[in-house]
Amino acid sequence: MATLPVQRQPRTLVPDLADLFGGTPLLAGLRPLFDRNVLRVEDEINDGRYEVRAEIPGVDPAKDIDITVHDGMLTIKAVRSQAVESHGRSEFSYGAFARSVPLPAGADVDDVHATYEKGILAISVPVPNGAPAAKRIEVETRD
Repeated sequence: MATLPVQRQPRTLVPDLADLFGGTPLLAGLRPLFDRNVLRVEDEINDGRYEVRAEIPGVDPAKDIDITVHDGMLTIKAVRSQAVESHGRSEFSYGAFARSVPLPAGADVDDVHATYEKGILAISVPVPNGAPAAKRIEVETRD
């Protein structure tokens, strides 16, 4: 019988808050407060477009992914479920993920495009003026 390789998450020098609370019996009850199903995203402004990418393998984008824009926030929600039956035994797993990111100033929310290919969700929003520039504000003095 062949064994499948186990894919492990990379370890960081600073552990996740959920890991810290899970390892201490006194604080284990607090773990649900910090253990959120967060969807990790990459974002950048490139050639006048705000690009957001999220790795969401194993979902049907038409049924399992919901993308909304409201009050300058782009929200991505995804649900992944899997049922496996083998030798009279069944296993079911379920996960819901969500992430909201603020859109850059001037983003055209009427022209948002999303594609899903090989487990990667890509969302593109035009930003007509490119990256928002910093504006220096002069302080007025009053005598």
